[in-house]
Amino acid sequence: MLITQKKGNLASFNLGERTIDFILLKWYESRKRILVRTTFSGAAITMKFLNENPELTEGDILYLDEKRVIAVTIEPCDCIVILPKNNYEIAAACYEIGNKHLPLFFENDYLMVPFDKPLFGLLQVQGYNITQEQRQLLNPLKTTVAPHNISISEAVFSSAAKSQTV
Repeated sequence: MLITQKKGNLASFNLGERTIDFILLKWYESRKRILVRTTFSGAAITMKFLNENPELTEGDILYLDEKRVIAVTIEPCDCIVILPKNNYEIAAACYEIGNKHLPLFFENDYLMVPFDKPLFGLLQVQGYNITQEQRQLLNPLKTTVAPHNISISEAVFSSAAKSQTV
């Protein structure tokens, strides 16, 4: 079955009597343009998003008919979970993670990054409140911003600077 576009998301879709069949993706596969996978029930799926970056997220619907819906689920993976104490810790942790060119995810008050043993040791030695857990990495922080607009990172660094001068 060939999929070329998303049909919506389970969070905002009335399923009615349809059954849900999931396709399991790793967090790093959610932005791939071409991907071949099999659903939980065994249906072969080929995804080709040639005109756009798909940015598939948890619950995205790839296929639907009167009887079933095929949707995306993101596989939990081993990751570092950081609970920063203040804005300064957020900025410093983001700096360390950025230096390693690792993707950063945000959920509630937690920063998450795919597990990296040297980074885990570094953050542990520096005294961060961290744990190693199995989590779904669902909300990547956007690292590219248009010029002349304030970004989240600028706001964080600005807040961190103010808290250090008080």
